[in-house]
Amino acid sequence: MKIGCAAYSFRQYLTSGEMSLEGFLEKAVEMNVDGVELTAYYFPSTDDDYLYTLKRQCYLFGLQVSAAAVGNRFTDPTPDERAAQIEYVKDWIDISVKLGAPCLRVFAGGTPEGHSEAEAHQWTIDGLKECAEYAAPRGILIALENHGGITSTADQVIDLITSVDSEWVGVNLDTGNFRQDPYGSLARVAPYAVTGHAKTEIPKEGDGKEQADFSEIVRMLKAQGYKGYLSIEYEAAEDAMTAVPRFAQMLNSLV
Repeated sequence: MKIGCAAYSFRQYLTSGEMSLEGFLEKAVEMNVDGVELTAYYFPSTDDDYLYTLKRQCYLFGLQVSAAAVGNRFTDPTPDERAAQIEYVKDWIDISVKLGAPCLRVFAGGTPEGHSEAEAHQWTIDGLKECAEYAAPRGILIALENHGGITSTADQVIDLITSVDSEWVGVNLDTGNFRQDPYGSLARVAPYAVTGHAKTEIPKEGDGKEQADFSEIVRMLKAQGYKGYLSIEYEAAEDAMTAVPRFAQMLNSLV
C-alpha cells in the first residue's frame, strides 16, 4: 500500500492563489508521500506545455501521479447534458494519459428532481460503460467514488460496478463518505477498490463525525489484499498545513 495526497486537501490555498499546483508538489515531497492526485479544479491550464511541465516536476521529485480527479455528473436530467458530461470525462482521460496518471476519479451524481433513482442508476451505468470503452485502449482506469447521491451506500456502489462489468472500472474508496455502517461498508466495497481516499474523520452512526480508526482501516484493506494508494483528502477543521503532514506521517507508520 502507498500513501498519496490529493490536491483537494489544500483547496483553501489553491483557490486563493497562495499555493500553485507546483507548490503542492513541493509540499508533497516535504510530507514524504509516494504520489499525488491532481484535481481538475486547480489546473490553471490544460495545455500540453503545462501538463508536461507538471509531469516533469513529478518525475524529478520522485512522485507518481497516482490519479487525476474530475468533478462530473452522469445523472444530469437531459441527454444533451449527460453527453456533455461524458465528453468532459473523456477529455480528462486524455489529460490523464498526458500526465502519466493511470487512474481518473469520477462521480456519479444524485437523482434529479422529477426522475427516479432507477433512471439515475442506469444513466450512470451507461456513462461509465461509454467512458470505459474510451479509457481502456488508453490504459486509464476509471475510479467511481462513493460520494453521496446514488453512491451513498455499499449496495449502490457494488451494484453500479458489477453492472458495468469492466476491468477498467473500479471504486475510489473514500473512507469518510459512508454514513450507514461506515467500517462494514468500507470492508464490503474494498474488493472493488482501485484507489482510495483517506479522510481523518468518519461518520458516526446516527449523526456527526469522529476520528477514523486507521489501524482498523489499514488492517481491513491489507486483509482484502489491497495494494493501491491511500490518498489523503483532508476536510477537517484544523489548518491543512499542519494537519495533513501529521496525518501523512501517521499513515506512513501504519502501511
